[in-house]
Amino acid sequence: MEKKNLDWGNLGFSYHVTDKRYVSMFQNGAWDDGALISDDKIVMSEDAGVLHYSQSVFEGLKAYETEDGHIVCFRPDLNASRMADSARRLEMPAFPEDRFVKAVIETVKANAAWVPPYGSGATLYVRPLMFGISPVIGVAPAEDYMFRIFTTPVGPYFKGGQKPIVVRISDFDRAAPRGTGHIKAGLNYAMSLHAIVDAHKKGFAENIYLDPATRTKIEETGGANILFVDRDGKLVIPTSDSILPSITRRSLHYVAEHYLGMTVVEREVTLQEVDDGNFVECGLCGTAAVISPIGKIYDHGKEILLESGMEDIGPVMKKLYDTLTGIQMGRIEAPEGWIQKIM
Repeated sequence: MEKKNLDWGNLGFSYHVTDKRYVSMFQNGAWDDGALISDDKIVMSEDAGVLHYSQSVFEGLKAYETEDGHIVCFRPDLNASRMADSARRLEMPAFPEDRFVKAVIETVKANAAWVPPYGSGATLYVRPLMFGISPVIGVAPAEDYMFRIFTTPVGPYFKGGQKPIVVRISDFDRAAPRGTGHIKAGLNYAMSLHAIVDAHKKGFAENIYLDPATRTKIEETGGANILFVDRDGKLVIPTSDSILPSITRRSLHYVAEHYLGMTVVEREVTLQEVDDGNFVECGLCGTAAVISPIGKIYDHGKEILLESGMEDIGPVMKKLYDTLTGIQMGRIEAPEGWIQKIM
């Protein structure tokens, strides 16, 4: 198989139209058989439910070329499960989880020439999405839905790679108490767009959102969960009912305990603890970046500098990053069921 002629080492995190995408329709109460198609365009009614009432959920995962030349995906079964949970919360029919994994395999295999070569630093981003496509003028769930998977080769999410980033405490709320912050719905990300555009204009890479009820506890950023390392070397993971359950975070929890022998604590984390200097390292984690170290947090004129600094990723985050990416790329033996071989 001949790879596409791309400058793999200099790819940004942007969209490229690849060869095939998978499409399945839910109509008359059932999902059809689905198929791979070449057309990257979607035709729908101006009254489609997604356009008016934001009935849309999505996922993100990656395909990699491993050290031994295989193409694999990382834990797609968890993406299938999370998407089903998201769909049910928005009164959408869950796409069958076994079919989700099979569709990912088919789509990646059909776009194998777009999977970046091992060692390039790039990956094939896989985007499953589902939305209400039938006309809906009154406030109600749609009757028909489209499930779709497309792919695009991408480079690092943050341009600096492992260079520590600067973030700020946001004045906005990411999610409402007892709302939809715990699912991967498009509407959550729409709410964060103004905040992230404003943050970028002011020189910050991301926003840290506090809990919407008391605005005293750390939750997550617009697109990633947050991790801390305390002064005793423990990995501390903030918890909240409105945090999205990140597959990368869940995997890093396991890696920290079972590969690195660390103590992991999942609990509420207050902004005051961060301000008091209780943590020596901090990072964002998610599919796109794996781990992006945070070197500095701005809180309304107050500068909180992590001891790990602004020059390089901290030693614990570095070990976590190297171990998880080593598992993903086939350099380190993976726990059973973590790696889905494509070809």
